[in-house]
Amino acid sequence: MNIQTSSKFDGPGLDHLAPVGRETVQDRIYRQLRDALIQGRFDAGEIFLAGDVAQRMSVSSMPVREALARLVSERALEAMANRRVRVPLLTLERARDIAQARTLIEGELAARAIANLTHADIKRLEILTSEYEDTGEAQDVATLNHAFHFKLYEAAGSSVFMPIVESLWMQAGPYVRAAAKLHSPLTDTAATLHHRGILAAIRAGDKAQVSAELTADISQSFAILERAGPEFWVAENGAAS
Repeated sequence: MNIQTSSKFDGPGLDHLAPVGRETVQDRIYRQLRDALIQGRFDAGEIFLAGDVAQRMSVSSMPVREALARLVSERALEAMANRRVRVPLLTLERARDIAQARTLIEGELAARAIANLTHADIKRLEILTSEYEDTGEAQDVATLNHAFHFKLYEAAGSSVFMPIVESLWMQAGPYVRAAAKLHSPLTDTAATLHHRGILAAIRAGDKAQVSAELTADISQSFAILERAGPEFWVAENGAAS
């Protein structure tokens, strides 16, 4: 009796199989919440209940809880009693810490990126800057600003720094939102002044100037918060009290 030890599905036939995406429902929920935090769509103290988020996104509660837990571990959100999660309250001390961390890490990434940027990369940064200047929509501004910075940082090729930067941008989102209530620095052409400066420094191969322009760019919103009086901080956190 002949025993067949292979089948028509073995061997070269496997070469025709396509890769399967491994993104889960939790990943998609996490990405949407992450992007919303980065783009400053949430106020300080805003509460998240897994059931409410699940209903809004037409998913079950379990992947929502997992996504929220991930955001808590990244310090973008904070856990509270009764399984509630909220956007952290604003403090000037934390604003200063986030600003300092961003300028240190992002400045280093930008300096590293210079040697790796291709002509196509630089062209893409120019296009993003032009699109930023041409839009008056706050949502588009946030998206284009993020795209510009992360296109630059990705060229540095650091798998260690990039997750840290993502976390810092999520933490910074509510502060940028708060600053926009005092002034709208990100919805006029002056907002891209430092993006143009970054591009000029890249073309000159000047690492120090790239870091300086980047620091000035990051500092705009935080400088507005530095000038805010005590009543502003009370009002911004008031909804959570």
